[in-house]
Amino acid sequence: MVSTSVLLWAVMFGSIGLGYFTYGRKQKHKVASFAGLALMVYPYFFTNAILIVIVGVALMSLPYFVKL
Repeated sequence: MVSTSVLLWAVMFGSIGLGYFTYGRKQKHKVASFAGLALMVYPYFFTNAILIVIVGVALMSLPYFVKL
């Protein structure tokens, strides 16, 4: 059984990931595109809300710190 908080965090990070992916494809920014794809997929593998938030924030900050 999935809790409500896990579901809401997954939807939030998935929608942010869609924005990152769209931006990455239009600007041809590979790191942002990869981070967006990862943000949309990773919540399927975690059932803990705290882990979802930690990994989500790390993936969101990835394009800022990694410049290719």
